[in-house]
Amino acid sequence: MGFFDKLFGKTKTEKSASKNNFKHDEEWEFYFSNVNDKLASISLDLGLRKIAPINNKSNLVWVFVKMNNPREDGLSSQTEFDKLVEIEDNLVHEISKIYNSIFAGRVTTDGDREFYFYLDNTKNLKETISKIMEKFPNYQFQEGTKLDENWSHYFDFLYPLPEQFQKIQNRKVVDQLENGGDKLIKEREVNHWLYFKTKSDRINFLAKIKNENFNVVEESFDKTFGEFPYSLQIKRINKVDLDSVDEYVIYLWKIANQFNGDYDGWETSIEK
Repeated sequence: MGFFDKLFGKTKTEKSASKNNFKHDEEWEFYFSNVNDKLASISLDLGLRKIAPINNKSNLVWVFVKMNNPREDGLSSQTEFDKLVEIEDNLVHEISKIYNSIFAGRVTTDGDREFYFYLDNTKNLKETISKIMEKFPNYQFQEGTKLDENWSHYFDFLYPLPEQFQKIQNRKVVDQLENGGDKLIKEREVNHWLYFKTKSDRINFLAKIKNENFNVVEESFDKTFGEFPYSLQIKRINKVDLDSVDEYVIYLWKIANQFNGDYDGWETSIEK
């Protein structure tokens, strides 16, 4: 039994990659949201946030594919899974080969599977996509493009809201537990890290959660943390299934925001 290193949170010494060199570590994640009041599953490459917008990839391109057998809620069905993967693989491979494009993400909602790319030029794009989709004559599709120099579609549409982002990070840690052989049954000590702008913010936060049975592990001050120099580590015995984690982590995250704080992550032990 041992403790994880913190698996997420802001890396305060992290340097941004060059926006002229779009090589990056892909970081594909998904989450559920609502698009036009319809349930949506959104998958995106979070790794692009470190280098976007990319100067020579200013054209947003989308391909919408109408699913033939969606679920009643508008998401994809298991019966159509393999075919949709095949369509995606062909689109990503061919558009990347011809245009040196970046595949930013996909959205599944209201019976459609939407694919989004960023690329430099769009010459003969319509013909290229039509040629790719000739392999799938049973699927209706439409394509389009617009100038998006600031990558607003990536950051304002595909990218998760802060609370959604936190839930993605929670799921990543729970997945690590399960990959380590944890059945997520046993309650155990869960540690949390938070950072605050002022000492009084930290005091007010602790006063707000005083009846929630959290124990203070450490309080410290480190000016190298910049805007949030007042750190706090707290712990509590808790369940670690995803629903339970989301409940208490989002609670702490919201209270921290209320007092100008930054919730920076959690860790626990693997219990086999």
